[in-house]
Amino acid sequence: MASLLIVALSPVMLLVALLVRCTSRGPVIFRQVRVGLNLRVKRNDRRDPLNREGLPPPGVPEHRRANTDRRAESSFGKLFVLYKFRTMQVDAESPGACFAVAGDPRITRVGRFLRRTRLDELPQLWNVLRGEMSLVGPRPERPEFIKELSAEIPGYLHRLRLRPGLTGLAQVINGYDNNLESFRKKVALDLLYLQNCSILNDLKILLRTIGVILTGRGAL
Repeated sequence: MASLLIVALSPVMLLVALLVRCTSRGPVIFRQVRVGLNLRVKRNDRRDPLNREGLPPPGVPEHRRANTDRRAESSFGKLFVLYKFRTMQVDAESPGACFAVAGDPRITRVGRFLRRTRLDELPQLWNVLRGEMSLVGPRPERPEFIKELSAEIPGYLHRLRLRPGLTGLAQVINGYDNNLESFRKKVALDLLYLQNCSILNDLKILLRTIGVILTGRGAL
């Protein structure tokens, strides 16, 4: 399906690429590391759940903790590079990683249109082809934010049991996330999807996604 969509939507993606190139400086495609499917969590490992949150195990000497921390950074799930059409200025995160907010001045004029219509997400069809994402599933999060979110929201890491998706139940209902409360709602919806995932539900979510694209509901 991803292959067919890439072929069918290639004229749209070409037009979007031209709009991004002609209206702001910087690359057309935005690349960002995200956390994907986690196949390494042992179901019967309940002895020290904090270690699955990315903390070094107790008793590790200080001189070895740096190496432990580097391994823990990817222990949440497999890291991959996510592709999007660029919607922000090239130096948008020079002060540091932060969530987008309503009326964010970093978003370009064309970027607002792309976000409202979700056209900025189309390059992720390539991630689907590569097996890093699915068409439907929880949205992949940035590794910079996962440690904090998993500490604040119970059950957050359970959503990593599914391959991340281009769209999903949380996206069509909750829209973009930019505060802790919206992330709590997203996790609740992701876990609901996890308990009821099926081809029929995926088709329903894909149909609802079309409605979100046409109305621009939930955009920043």
